[in-house]
Amino acid sequence: MSLRLSGGRRLQSPPGAVARPTAARVRLAVMNLLAPRLRGCRWLDLCCGSGVMACEALQRGAATAVAVEQDRRVAAVALANLELVAASLPPPAAVTVHRREVLQWLGSEKPSPFNLIYCDPPYRSGLHGAVAEAVMRRGWLAPKGVLVWECGSDVLPSVPPGWLVRDQRRYGGTTLMLLELMLLELEQQGQVAVGATPVDRRPQGQGSAAEGTAAAVLVPGGHEQPHKGDWDQTQNDAAEERFDHGQQSGGRSGHNSPTAGASLATHRHQP
Repeated sequence: MSLRLSGGRRLQSPPGAVARPTAARVRLAVMNLLAPRLRGCRWLDLCCGSGVMACEALQRGAATAVAVEQDRRVAAVALANLELVAASLPPPAAVTVHRREVLQWLGSEKPSPFNLIYCDPPYRSGLHGAVAEAVMRRGWLAPKGVLVWECGSDVLPSVPPGWLVRDQRRYGGTTLMLLELMLLELEQQGQVAVGATPVDRRPQGQGSAAEGTAAAVLVPGGHEQPHKGDWDQTQNDAAEERFDHGQQSGGRSGHNSPTAGASLATHRHQP
């Protein structure tokens, strides 16, 4: 299996068939849809797999990338990929990978709001709605931020109350849903944290306390369902030239237990 960023940089791929990499066409679609928001943003990648989405965001100007992945082997690959891309940036970006079950991580960490949150659990896991509820309840999304769901076109998840679907695009078997919080109503009800704003790129990164100390939190577990077939993504440059905006639809609408004794690896990228 070959995995490349748009622009040609080769990344490590998860071993065997333990992960489902986001197709190059879908990655390009996400980056184009979010382009005005990427520079200087704080990016959170939930169920990150190889970390390829966070890598795409970093090379387009994201100031900070935090990724959460449950599988031990896949988390190690994500960390290696993020370190590779972050180290090549002028100045290097701040990157962190947490090896945790996604809902536990969202519920236990002290929130430090993100401008863009990408959620890509196994399509039939039922996690999309639960993640959105946790993000809203705990205040993980900054005002005017966007939560992106990558989901299967045949199993579109229900949108929880308090969210608006601002955009929805279908790319074959994959559908992207861009969600925003109904901030005014939620602020009045005191249900969402307010006051966070996008940040400029900073050489050493200034996120939450967890970001400042941890590169990978090692907690046994796995979340990605095996996917059959080959994922040869060596045609990114050609795909970028033939960028397809997908089929626009929709409008507006209202992983496993961790184990004690986890070890902690520390790494920070600094200029």
